[in-house]
Amino acid sequence: MNQEPRIQTVNKCSVLISLVVAALMFAAAGCAKKKPTLSLLVWEGYADPLFVRAFEESHHCKITAAYMGTSDELVAKLRGGSASNYDVISPSSDVVTSIAAAGLAAPLDLSKLPSYPQLSDRLRNAPLVRINGNVYGVPFVWGPNPLLYDTTFFKTPPDSWSVLWDSNLKGKISVWDDLSTICMAAQVLGYDKPDPSHLYNLTDQELGNVKKKLIELKPNIRKVWATGGELTNLFENHEIVAGMGWPLMTNNLRKVNFPIGETIPRENTTGWIDHLMITSASENKELATEFLEYMIEAKTQKLVADVTGYDPANPQSAQFMAEEQRKSLHLDNVDEYMTRIYFWQQYPRRDKYNEIWNEIKAAQ
Repeated sequence: MNQEPRIQTVNKCSVLISLVVAALMFAAAGCAKKKPTLSLLVWEGYADPLFVRAFEESHHCKITAAYMGTSDELVAKLRGGSASNYDVISPSSDVVTSIAAAGLAAPLDLSKLPSYPQLSDRLRNAPLVRINGNVYGVPFVWGPNPLLYDTTFFKTPPDSWSVLWDSNLKGKISVWDDLSTICMAAQVLGYDKPDPSHLYNLTDQELGNVKKKLIELKPNIRKVWATGGELTNLFENHEIVAGMGWPLMTNNLRKVNFPIGETIPRENTTGWIDHLMITSASENKELATEFLEYMIEAKTQKLVADVTGYDPANPQSAQFMAEEQRKSLHLDNVDEYMTRIYFWQQYPRRDKYNEIWNEIKAAQ
């Protein structure tokens, strides 16, 4: 009997099986080479494609970002079991120490951050992220919570936070859904004198007076904003003419030629130092470390300033800026500018402040 056809059939089956196996192995290899993803939980503006895309391309990865509206929101997500969902966070100076102390952030290997020594001495040497000899975060950007206003409404720039209580502004202002609004009212009441840090540790009586002051403001409040986009839209839609904001909103409104003004009133204002930290639950700590290094490099810091209008933690970024931008960021008089900003600190009685703030929002 001739066995050749059978042999050919067997050989064809063997070839087919080999091709299928090879295809499966190729597919598996393709899955194995899938781009790693770095997940961020940060303030608005901190994952803009203008500067993030270059890192994605150079490190063959994908960056996804979720945004927070307040420090309390960040802490709630981290403590609520969501820490493993994120690799990099950007806490501000009011909660950064408690996040590190709670073990929610990983200590950094500074030898892998060659740009770290370039950062501002004042910011780098602050005790905020230093625990037991370890450093848990890098200063990223800093800035004020200024008074924003529509220049077509205010022919003369307002010079005091007390303008928000003007009866002519009924339903025409917005305040931030944040404890900074409590501090702003406390400044109007003079509780920052002689010690600005007292804003973060007010007595029960002082908090009661602040509550009364802010309830008096409610007729003027069109909306309590939670995200920067909300405040920007309120101005663009001409629903408001003034409110506490961020330089980011000023930048965004100027890009669409809205007549926005920004000032630090005579009472001065609160502000923040934002850090980048790696969560202790991150499974991408090496890539996250490389991302931190990239974000504090002078050239990247210049791009971040372009987007946000915030001051860079790396002073060397000034060399890449035009003189106009350097002046707008006050890089020519940084020390003097910083004296007008009461940087956020930890609130020893944060729960009490939140209780008061919630009562203010609920008041009719």
